[in-house]
Amino acid sequence: MEKTLSLEEIQNFDGKYPKQLWYLSLVEMWERFCFYGMRGVLAFFMVDQLHLSDQKSSLQYGAIQAFVYAFTFIGGIFADKILGFRKSLFWGGSLMIIGNLILAFSPHDLFYIGITLSIIGTGFFKPNISSMVGELYHEKDNRRDAGYGLFYAGINVGGFLGGALCIYLGKYYSWNLCFLSAALVMAFGLSTFIFTKKYLGPIGNSPLLHLEKTKQKTYEIAVYIGSLLCIPLIFIMVRNTAYTDYFMYTIGTVAIIYFLYETFRLAEKQLKLKFLAAFLFIFCYFLFNAIYEQSGGSLSLFAKDNFSHQLLFFSVDPNVVNNSVNSLFVIIFSPIVGILWLLMAKRKIEPNTVIKFGIGFLLLAGGFYIFYATRFFADANGITSLNIFTLAYLVVTLAELCLGPIGMSIITKLAPKRLFGMMMGLWFLASAFGQFAAGKIGAEMSASESGSLMTKLQDYTEGYKQLAIYALVAGLALIIISPLIKKLMQQVR
Repeated sequence: MEKTLSLEEIQNFDGKYPKQLWYLSLVEMWERFCFYGMRGVLAFFMVDQLHLSDQKSSLQYGAIQAFVYAFTFIGGIFADKILGFRKSLFWGGSLMIIGNLILAFSPHDLFYIGITLSIIGTGFFKPNISSMVGELYHEKDNRRDAGYGLFYAGINVGGFLGGALCIYLGKYYSWNLCFLSAALVMAFGLSTFIFTKKYLGPIGNSPLLHLEKTKQKTYEIAVYIGSLLCIPLIFIMVRNTAYTDYFMYTIGTVAIIYFLYETFRLAEKQLKLKFLAAFLFIFCYFLFNAIYEQSGGSLSLFAKDNFSHQLLFFSVDPNVVNNSVNSLFVIIFSPIVGILWLLMAKRKIEPNTVIKFGIGFLLLAGGFYIFYATRFFADANGITSLNIFTLAYLVVTLAELCLGPIGMSIITKLAPKRLFGMMMGLWFLASAFGQFAAGKIGAEMSASESGSLMTKLQDYTEGYKQLAIYALVAGLALIIISPLIKKLMQQVR
């Protein structure tokens, strides 16, 4: 029988990466294939196959994505307190597979049932792999950033493959095959985890191992049953987005009240100021996502009918570009942006975190202005340039790279350790609210349903111009008030 590795043996590895990181990155890659593949087909499928209006589809897309991220917050709590990362991951992955198999069996009749199971499954799966990656390293191991860099690349390889393949299979072969591919890939990812978890030693075990077996099992079964009891509730709220509104406004109000309660409980003024700075970053992340997260909703519907299939010298489906080019650009430009920050740091000219956030918003404004500019390249039928659309995605990806890799890191530096879990929860909730707002914004853009491609082009591009203005104002405001936020941060960089 193979000896179980201790945490010390895992963390005292030779070389740049622990071998366990490769296994976890592979598992996450296949899960991201499933997630981004599904995200990329949702709005398109609802309009093309369920015959919803663009407006209704955008609202339901926003509701689905909001629940995915809200459940990530809830799933993370249950993993921390009861299941442990391993069992939470296995339970979530199993629900995602079942959800996608239901969709593959009858995508039109059982769409909302399959999606509901996928929402709950993703909530239990998504937060846990990245937590296990963190445990592979000592707290002060400077190889941790390189490890997360490799992990981030794995995520985007999965996003690129899933984003391209699922929509392609659905549009040109069969929607049953589209959803089946997501189920099979997720099953492959879960199998990879099952066969390699023996190398993780104690990482990801249940936090209740100190309890007697019967008590531990009772708690675990209660979580499984509780999550299944949520199915009818989420099913109703996703079908009727008015209920989603009530849910999101309630959870948002409760989260803010709880944040204020914890702020007033902090004894030291300096801690309160840092805590307030962390909240400002979380709010900025919400604003960023409300604009940025149009790709699965309005941009998917815009790409559906309004673009040529000519990208440089190739013939490419515009929805394949919409779903996958962002991940491809992240893979290409992430190391370049990282090197740029390092070179600037050596010359002592690297911008601080607040300025990076501001630059991210300015680039986001530039990207959405280019989405708006696609109207100037359209023919009389409302068909415009896929090259300009792809260029816009390049600029938007550079915006993401100014925020994404540093956002969570700065929150952990600013929040007191005992409130770290709560702040990570607020970070995920900010993402949920960003997705929710993005759906609302996309629905506003598609309010007129005249059926003309030229009208659709004008409606969507006018909406993107408005988003560009909001992003520009937010970016300039952040840069202008950066000295004030730096004071709140108390020397934290």
